[in-house]
Amino acid sequence: MNQLSKTLNATQAEQAKWMKRAIRAAEKARGTCSPNPFVGAVIVKNGKMIAEGWTQSYGGDHAEVQALAKAGKDARGADMYVTLEPCSHQGKTPPCTQAIIAAGIKRVYLGILDPNPLVHGKGVLQLREAGIEVVPGVQAEEISRQLEYYLCRVHNRRPFVIWKAALSLDGKYAAQDGSSRWISGERSREQVHHLRLEADVVLTGIGTVLADDPLLNVRLKNAFKQPLRAVLDPLLKLPPDSRIARSMNDFPTLVFCARGKEHTMRAKILAALGAKIQPVTAIGNILSLQEVLGILHQQGHCLVLLECGSKLASAFFAARLVDKCLIFYGPKLLGGNKAMLAELNLPDISFALNLQDLSCKSSGEDLLVSAYPFYDWHGDSS
Repeated sequence: MNQLSKTLNATQAEQAKWMKRAIRAAEKARGTCSPNPFVGAVIVKNGKMIAEGWTQSYGGDHAEVQALAKAGKDARGADMYVTLEPCSHQGKTPPCTQAIIAAGIKRVYLGILDPNPLVHGKGVLQLREAGIEVVPGVQAEEISRQLEYYLCRVHNRRPFVIWKAALSLDGKYAAQDGSSRWISGERSREQVHHLRLEADVVLTGIGTVLADDPLLNVRLKNAFKQPLRAVLDPLLKLPPDSRIARSMNDFPTLVFCARGKEHTMRAKILAALGAKIQPVTAIGNILSLQEVLGILHQQGHCLVLLECGSKLASAFFAARLVDKCLIFYGPKLLGGNKAMLAELNLPDISFALNLQDLSCKSSGEDLLVSAYPFYDWHGDSS
């Protein structure tokens, strides 16, 4: 290996090192700044980090501005590593590109371009026109996965949907009598509360409310926010004495119903308890899931945590609207016919819903499987 190759490899190693530091900084903002993406920025000078920043709550400083404020005059002539292309437009805050230019940053390493049409490529152009070298694509794959909620929101104009389930090792969500407390262990249930804390919306169906009477809030010490609780209830069967209804003044709750049901007495009762009633299109007693997610998108939500029963979960998969699966497998065998996704009814094995990027890790006494659905409904013709 010649000296030039050694130098190039060292440079690439340094880029990866500092961008990974920016990725870790971004994690400090996860779940705190929606609908903004959570971004990390690191400022490096003479081979040493002099400041780092991450996105503040919505309307607060972006990662780049926070890092520049910490660096002060030392930022002049330094390199910046930032996970997402700096914004170049006036929004809730001034353009980050102008702050970077004014601070005298010499070079900017980017993870990925911002797909938002207001920004896409414009931030890079402004920096280059100011004489700042821009190096895009550093750790791009890892950052694209980190920002998957935001990318889904921009590309698909809907929130990213995570389906969470707790199942026995033989794939059952309940015993034959319907009991399910508890299939998963205490550690897994605590992890679910962290998922809810990160989510903008926890979504369930009326079947789950009637069967389990869940609360669907975050029950963690020092929880800094609560997600919107959304219930799909076409006929407005939500009992006024359910735990969700009784806590509507404490936790924001949105009830989706079929058009016309918003004028019923039950709608008035639930609204008086604190619910917002949202009518959507329904075919029969089936609500339009696309319309539901479209409304949540319009409200600025990026992440929906789907906690529901077999029927609604099957409908989301059939509509290709589940983006990620998180399945907690408890160390139990239940037998019986309470199989999750029983209503999906794929015709044969060639139509099986394939999963990709699988990972498995321990969650206390349970196993947590994470995977991404790959929607290929045409089957295997081989």
